[in-house]
Amino acid sequence: MFATGIENSIPTVNGRRVDEMEKCGHYRYWKKDLELCVEMGIPFLRYGPPLHTSLRGADDYDWEFADVTFNELYRLGLTPIVDLCHFGLPDWLGNFQNPDWPEVFARYARAFAQRFPWVQLYTPVNEMFICAVFSAKYGWWNEQMTTDLAFVTALKHIVKANVLAMQEILAVRPDAIFIQSESSEYFHAENPDAIKPAELMNAKRFLSLDLNYGRRVDSEMYEYLMDNGMTRDEYHFFLGQKLKHHCIMGNDYYWTNEHRVQANGSSTASGEIFGYHVITMQYYDRYRLPVMHTETNIIEGPTGQEAVNWLWKEWANVLRVRNDGVPMVGFTWYSLTDQVDWDTALRQDNGKVNPLGLYDLNREIRAVGKAYKQIIEDWGPILPTQSLCLQVPVIPPKDYRKGYSLNVRNRTHQVQKPSAAQEQLQAATAQQAGSGSEGAQ
Repeated sequence: MFATGIENSIPTVNGRRVDEMEKCGHYRYWKKDLELCVEMGIPFLRYGPPLHTSLRGADDYDWEFADVTFNELYRLGLTPIVDLCHFGLPDWLGNFQNPDWPEVFARYARAFAQRFPWVQLYTPVNEMFICAVFSAKYGWWNEQMTTDLAFVTALKHIVKANVLAMQEILAVRPDAIFIQSESSEYFHAENPDAIKPAELMNAKRFLSLDLNYGRRVDSEMYEYLMDNGMTRDEYHFFLGQKLKHHCIMGNDYYWTNEHRVQANGSSTASGEIFGYHVITMQYYDRYRLPVMHTETNIIEGPTGQEAVNWLWKEWANVLRVRNDGVPMVGFTWYSLTDQVDWDTALRQDNGKVNPLGLYDLNREIRAVGKAYKQIIEDWGPILPTQSLCLQVPVIPPKDYRKGYSLNVRNRTHQVQKPSAAQEQLQAATAQQAGSGSEGAQ
């Protein structure tokens, strides 16, 4: 699945809303942006309506912008990977410390799925770990807090919102597929005294996906969660979820995803040390899910080839992961256009254009855009016939009402909801197995 995305971050900083769709001109050029995807030959688009204007109140939705844009996506034959929450909440919900927002958001997700039933692919909450860290540990966004208690509170609410949203979407679209776009991190110890803090950071990086996939955390992380506000009931809520089989593990990797840790626990960006292949294998070994490279970019530097070289390096890493036997199902350059003020992580309103896109903000193609288009042309016809995993059952939007799609959805619904007779049979089988001899078992 070759993809790109429309940057739709909406955090608040000191009460100021940062709306990247506005800064990058998407509200003005949305139709042109969607046409550029077709022009590039990119079939999949990470995209979502702005949450802060679409979710006006509890069960109060404004679909005006979503209607026109998603109708155009459908007309153009583009397959959206719908990003419903990207780093911020509407003003009336406050921030990620608010325990009420997961349920409100889940109902919003269901309402979206009901309005656009042909949408199959979702990233309900983008980069859950980064959202919690930047908002509640680094003090950069939204609640701008800096404690472990605030971080754990934000994290448990964010992941709960993602889980509840998946449940609500599945109630509408039983064959929905969820692509967790999550930052893949690694922390390197600078010296022997830094080994312990680096180990702790390398354990914390998995917390969002551990909770999302219902995986038991290790004992040290369990104590960390319990010591910082998570209750046993809240922890067991995550363990009780059975949604993993609907998921693709999306890994984001940037030059800044690896860190050098000092003995006092502080860290700085180390640049690329291990790279996407090594770190993704760590995540795959932990979760054993199909993988998609869901975000990468780098600034187009003075030679004009820096971004091109990074693209080829990331693509080579994707092929290496795939050739090592991992079910790799997609790649994404993020985003379609240049972004604004990401050099300060959106904390300063400088209006500085960051040349990260396939196109500049005048919608002129960059060198990396031409290179990505060539990769799609060269590799697109080959990879589906040489895949090491079963084909991902993605149904194009315009095939939603066709017979094959209906059969898939009906089969999925039947698998999800066994009949009373099936449940009795399963119970009887389990009871019979439990009473059998050890040898027979």
